[in-house]
Order: sequence, then structure tokens, then C-alpha cells
Amino acid sequence: MKKICLLGATGSIGQNTIDIVSQFPEQFAIAALSSHSSIEQLFQLARKVRPQAAAFSGDAVAEHWLQEFRELGVRLLIGPDALVQLVAEVEYDVLVNAVVGAAGLRPTLAAIRSGRTIALANKETLVCAGELVMALAEKHGVSVIPIDSEHSALWQCLVGESRDTVRRLILTASGGPFLDLPKSELAGVTVEQALKHPNWSMGAKITIDSSTLMNKGLEVIEAYWLFGIEPERISVVIHPQSIIHSMVEFIDGSIKAQMGLPDMRVPIQYALTYPDRLPNTLPGMDFVKYGTLTFFEPDFDKFRALKLAFDALESLGTAPAVLNAANEEAVNAFLQRHIRYDRIAHVVEMALNEYEHHEVSDLESVLTADAWARRFVLEARDSLT
Repeated sequence: MKKICLLGATGSIGQNTIDIVSQFPEQFAIAALSSHSSIEQLFQLARKVRPQAAAFSGDAVAEHWLQEFRELGVRLLIGPDALVQLVAEVEYDVLVNAVVGAAGLRPTLAAIRSGRTIALANKETLVCAGELVMALAEKHGVSVIPIDSEHSALWQCLVGESRDTVRRLILTASGGPFLDLPKSELAGVTVEQALKHPNWSMGAKITIDSSTLMNKGLEVIEAYWLFGIEPERISVVIHPQSIIHSMVEFIDGSIKAQMGLPDMRVPIQYALTYPDRLPNTLPGMDFVKYGTLTFFEPDFDKFRALKLAFDALESLGTAPAVLNAANEEAVNAFLQRHIRYDRIAHVVEMALNEYEHHEVSDLESVLTADAWARRFVLEARDSLT
């Protein structure tokens, strides 16, 4: 039986992971859980799956919650270092990192140092510090298995293949809710409109990123680190139906595509069972129902965030960390209605142009760039209304 430490248990990826685990009680068990947003939701999940320990990294919790978890027989860790403490001290086999944002970096590094397999849904870990993470994983002989549907698709297409035979990686993007909206109308996009993704059910931050295509840009950077393919051999194509999750083109002209309904439980299950596959109760694909699959070139002028991600990948060093942190703060500013929708990419570009990028020599250089970018956006946002 594989024991799982699940970070970000109350989010959509976390909930889907628990659903998958519940379908295979003889293969998997939840050893630890974490949440940043809701101590009550964390408690309800702990009561359901009975982990060894739980961590809450959000605001201070009322005293009665400590007693509630004690009575449940679950050790509760709280505070800003709770995630790192959890992954370092609990017994488990696989870390499922579904934390949103750069907060997922430290616990991933701690889990790698402990020799645990990483099932990664937190793309910011590789975006911000891919060089550090992958080098440490190689040093400790740790596998980093992607959960994102696009990277899972690439992973599956590359099973049994040599990286030397790859011509290019092709990541697909739905195009989000504003694929057909003229660029001139983006300034008027509301929070409610941006949170309505046509195909996927995700958290607020990722949904906004998907609408700007920043999410796809972050995935391009992540693919670079996961698969060791040069930036010029990674491309993006708009595929509104979200049936083909990504493709690999080989040097002989052959193309492998991984397909399926847009359901995150599929890549989550594959990450947990790899290299095996297990049957489940998820619905199958009806090709006749969908009929037509379409593809378009992305508009880099309209979706400026995607172009900025490619630029950051070309620069490397601390540029991706600045890109990610500035975007997190800009998205949050939009969600709080401090800035217009079309200002998200604008302020990220300002941060990238302002910061003097350096090599990623250690974790501190990443965290310094991250903190600078957050301050920059917070100071600039009032002038961007």
C-alpha cells in the first residue's frame, strides 16, 4: 500500500485525489493532509480519511481546533513552517503537492531530501526553481511525476521513448473563456466572467491564469525542466475542446497524442499508479459525440502573458521566479478588484523589465526575486487602475 501526503487537500486537485484514493482502498491511504484556506474543511477531511497528521498554514486557529484534532487522534501542525514540518516528519511514500503558488516550493524540496516520490500539481515549484528541484531529485534518486493534465500527457507519450528522438513537445490550451473576445474588450472583463472556464473546474487563481494563458506559459517552463527539451522545441496550440491534452512529435514525423475527457482524476490516478494502470469508474470517451477537434495558433499579442512566459524561459535565472510571483500578486489584485483584467500581464511585464535577473545559485536567490516581485506589484497596482 502506498501512503500519500496530500498538500492542498481542500482544493480541487486535493478533492479529486481523495476521490481517487477512495476508489482504491487496498492500494492507497492518506497519511497526511494540509490546507491553507479552511481549518474546518481540513478537519472534516481528516475525520473522513483519518491521517496520521494534518497541517494548517493559514491564519491563526482557535484553540478548540487543537482539541478537536487531538480527540480525532490526528496530530495538527500549524504556522508558516507547518508544510515543511509535515513532509519531513510523517511516514509516507508519495507527496502529492497540490498547493497553489510558490508556497509549494519548500515542502517539495524537503520531501525530495527525504527520498519521497513527488507527484506534482504545483507548477510554480518548477517554474521558480526548476534547476534546484531537478538537480536535487537526481541527487537523491527521486522521481518527479507530473499531475497537470498537459504534462501527464507528455509523460505518457514519452514512456518507452528516447528523448533523443523528440522533435518537439506540443502543449494544448483550451483558449479559455475569452478566445473569441476582441483584445479591445479585455479591459472590461469582470471577475465573474474570468472565473467561468469553458471546460475545467479549478480554483480561482488557476482559472484566471487559464483565461490569460499564463497558466500555459507556466506549463511551458515546467515542461522544459521536466523533460529537458530546449525552449525552441516546445510549442503551444489552441485546442478548444480539451480532448487532446498534449502531443509529442518525433524526428521521423510521427506524433503521439494523449486524449481523454477533461477530468483531472485521470492524470492524478496515473501519477499515483505509475508505471501501472488500474481500472476505475470514470466515464469513457465518446468520439462520435465530440465529432470535430479543432486547433489554432495562439495570439501572442492578445494573450501577452504567454509571450512573457516564453521570454522568461529564454532568460532563465531568476526571471521565471519574478514572472510567477508578479503574476500571483497581479491575479490577486484583479480578484480583489484593484486592477483591470488587461493590467495583469502589463504589471508582470513591468516587473520582468525592472528586475535585474541573476543566476539561480540557491534557494535564497529564488526567494529574493519572489519577494521583490510581490512588493513591486503591490506598490504599482494603485497606479494601474
